Amino acid sequence: MKFAVEGATLNVVISGPDDAPVLLLWHGANCTAHMWDLVVPKLEERFRCVRFDVRGVGGSSATDDPQSQYSFEQYAQDAVRIIDSIDAETCHVWSMAWGTRAALAFCSLYPQRVESAALFDASIGRADVEAQRAGGREAVQKQIADGIGRFDYPDGWNVHEHPDEVPLAMAAAAKFDLPAAVSRLTMPILVATGDHDPNLASSRELVAAADNARLVVLENVGHGSVLQRPDLTTRTFLDFHADLNKL
Repeated sequence: MKFAVEGATLNVVISGPDDAPVLLLWHGANCTAHMWDLVVPKLEERFRCVRFDVRGVGGSSATDDPQSQYSFEQYAQDAVRIIDSIDAETCHVWSMAWGTRAALAFCSLYPQRVESAALFDASIGRADVEAQRAGGREAVQKQIADGIGRFDYPDGWNVHEHPDEVPLAMAAAAKFDLPAAVSRLTMPILVATGDHDPNLASSRELVAAADNARLVVLENVGHGSVLQRPDLTTRTFLDFHADLNKL
């Protein structure tokens, strides 16, 4: 569906039972809502899954004010508008990589709207893209050696209607104080990062600084964990929620 917000039109995908808990999914850098296509079928029995492309990305339109509206504050406000539209007071969050930066901002700005947050491939510092790529290649080689089959990326996972806008949309991460945001997180938090992802060091820092956070290290997994290992990441996410339900 297309969802009109101030200054843009967002591509939004909603699936799952109307009365199930809402799960808000944040896509990674240069990805779209389709990056979740392989995991959503395993989630829809338990959650009402809400995916959206941030402004300028995927099937969403470019914003009419790039200077102010390509920002985490704006993306967080857009997310609130979306969950308001389905009459949801709160939601759970699952994010990956760049999306974890955007999700962290959302959780810090609207903590009263978030019941739990699963932040995968988390980094609150500067990203080392080359190290991420190298670690990902090494992780895949180890997976193959262990007999783990390769997973094809979903169709449309990185297809954008406005490709020139994507770098502008992604640059929002540099405008937001992520380390300061960590102290404002109040919900139960899972941080899950691969042992071959250079973001792991920053993930450990995040967990040390946040209340009520725990770390899971994903064995032989690199950056882009949900795309690389949709099976393992889904199990890790569902195990986190099973533990929450025991509390």
